Amino acid sequence: MQNDALLVSRAALLGDRKAFSQLVEAYQSPIRRFFFNLTGNEELSKDLAQDTFVKAWLSIGSFRAAAKFSTWLYRIAYNTFYDDSRARKAFVDVETVKDHFIADTPDNDFGMDFAQALKILREDERTAMLLFYMEDQTIDKISKIMNCPAGTIKSHLHRGKEKLAKFFTNSKNQ
Repeated sequence: MQNDALLVSRAALLGDRKAFSQLVEAYQSPIRRFFFNLTGNEELSKDLAQDTFVKAWLSIGSFRAAAKFSTWLYRIAYNTFYDDSRARKAFVDVETVKDHFIADTPDNDFGMDFAQALKILREDERTAMLLFYMEDQTIDKISKIMNCPAGTIKSHLHRGKEKLAKFFTNSKNQ
């Protein structure tokens, strides 16, 4: 947004906290939603969002207008998530998740929602899928956020769609 550029300039150059608060207000819900879809945990999502905005405030002076503010902010969010994941060693194995759902659902009836189904994806696939389909980010923006080539993002999206389609087809047939 054009308004973002003005607010970022005021925050970076003048240390204007009110301008930064307006940015937080504008992006807080999308960032929390992004984290909630990655973690499935509302409290953790709030904590990670807060960490993201603190890091953004502390680094606002290093923002370069080569990318949009939203792309820069999602990059910070992405790094915050992966830092937290590494610290918690919270990488989920696909087979473990599938076994968990099979054991916990009566008569193997997979009545799970999309957020739960996302857990079968690798974290890079899930992140690309969420940014593209839930946050309406372009492939180029996702490429910058995830710091990998656009072709890799397209592969993540393709593999993610295939895995979800296969999962839902298999769960429908059971």
